[in-house]
Amino acid sequence: MTHIAISEAKAHLTDLVRRAEGGEDVVLTRHGKEVIRLVPVRASGKLREQRAAAIRAAQALVGDLPPDFDAARSQDFLYDDNGLPA
Repeated sequence: MTHIAISEAKAHLTDLVRRAEGGEDVVLTRHGKEVIRLVPVRASGKLREQRAAAIRAAQALVGDLPPDFDAARSQDFLYDDNGLPA
């Protein structure tokens, strides 16, 4: 992990951004305290794996949803035509 003072980072910003894009942890500090972490915008491979795992876990709990499933309408059966509880 690279720690660098904000005042020093100004002169090396391009290099620091490239290093962060390459996967290195880059942390900017102010008065010796961590204040900013540079991270790439694109999802890392690890983040993609975590999202996929979360989706698999949700599907394991509820099963596959039908293709016409609409979460906004999933509980319409609870209400009558006037919007009151059935």
